[in-house]
Amino acid sequence: MGARLIIVSNRVAAPDPKGTPSAGGMAVAVKAALKNRRGLWFGWSGQVSEEPDPLPRVIDAKRVTYVLVDLSKNDVQEYYNGLANSVLWPILHYRGDMQEYSRADASGYLRVNRMFADKLSPLVAEEDVIWVHDYHLMLLGHELRARGHRNRIGFFLHTPCAPPDILQTLPLHEQIFGSLVHYDLVGFQTANDRDNFARYLVARGASPTRGGAYEFEGRQVKLGVFGVSIETKTYMRLARNAGRSAMVALVKESLSDNRLVLGVDRLDYTKGIPDRIKAFERFLEDCPEWRGKVTFLQITPKSRSDVKEYGEIESEVTGLIGRVNGRFGDAAWTPIRYVNRSYSRTVLAGFYRAADVALVTPLRDGMNLVAKEYLAAQDPENPGVLVLSEFAGAARELEQALIVNPHETDAVASAIKHALEMPLDERRDRHAPMLSHLQVNDITKWAEDYLSALADGRQTRRLLDSLRVFFGTQQGREPMATL
Repeated sequence: MGARLIIVSNRVAAPDPKGTPSAGGMAVAVKAALKNRRGLWFGWSGQVSEEPDPLPRVIDAKRVTYVLVDLSKNDVQEYYNGLANSVLWPILHYRGDMQEYSRADASGYLRVNRMFADKLSPLVAEEDVIWVHDYHLMLLGHELRARGHRNRIGFFLHTPCAPPDILQTLPLHEQIFGSLVHYDLVGFQTANDRDNFARYLVARGASPTRGGAYEFEGRQVKLGVFGVSIETKTYMRLARNAGRSAMVALVKESLSDNRLVLGVDRLDYTKGIPDRIKAFERFLEDCPEWRGKVTFLQITPKSRSDVKEYGEIESEVTGLIGRVNGRFGDAAWTPIRYVNRSYSRTVLAGFYRAADVALVTPLRDGMNLVAKEYLAAQDPENPGVLVLSEFAGAARELEQALIVNPHETDAVASAIKHALEMPLDERRDRHAPMLSHLQVNDITKWAEDYLSALADGRQTRRLLDSLRVFFGTQQGREPMATL
């Protein structure tokens, strides 16, 4: 029946009992990767148990099989909350100073990666192609190789990749980051991320070879750039139809004639939300003519509440918003609306389409799909304006946005004013090329480009094997002419 594609990620978005798939970011990416392919999606079910079932749960849905494993409380604390999110996450986002490393958490990370390999290994057929996603499972390629699998195995890092001197602050950096050489292809969001990891490999003694590959201790790994994207056409359609949403209609009505500035982020210290609020405050200070005429809606679902730093950022954000609203607001106008909940893709698309300005100003981000979703949701005849951090991976692609340094409060405040006052012709001229780019470079092309690069390695390996056999037969004969 041909090779399957096996996707492995920390969490699996299994379909609900009615067979409806999830619409989350990873689910959208997996859907694109598995399009017209037989596949298997393996990972954590999200369930926590004192004594996890030793056998994975299997859900068959059309051409895709979902295989789910449970974790213990100790696994979640050490592997997920511990090393993955309290150590690897800050390091990869250039914040090595924020890591909270412990040997117990490192042991848990190694243990869960090995457990994933143990449970996945019996399911892998010889011709299957395996694609592992993100920093939770960096060791999985090495563990599968140790169990004898010679399949094509690829890895994609959704986060940024920090420079070598920051990666090396991880006490087990050689065992964790260094293990990526056991993949055939490691994909990154931007050329900067790829180059940072290449320099890390070279610092460890790897040698560059042809085609963006590096050789280290007998292994060869290829590095590539594959900026993740969105379902552009689907999002455009969602936004056109989102006016039917009762929630979107209520928000528009509540704004009256006020202009809308929108921020959508998880509650995370990498997203730059406090800096963004300070910039909006500076905008209100510098532009009194806009007071009472613009509302900033910040949608921020809580995440990783068990990690201490996230509670601290929540306190800082709510304090800043209270200060701004108390300073500038009145009984008829609240400058900043702050919402700690998630919305459906349809409702979010409606909010994007209604927003005159989107503030996407992370301090560091692998890509940031909010920027792309906002652009796809716009009415091309009357688009809003994207204000985008230069430290988001998306800034490498969306050059017509208003690019800002999120650390420079005055510059972000000026960009908000520029965006709100930008003439229609300029807004169209900026939006059109970015939308065209997203229509060509959508999530399907991202998946196809990555999998084609991973498959190319298989063809190259077979060609090299054939050449070795061929040239082996030439021994004892006249040497071939040099071309």
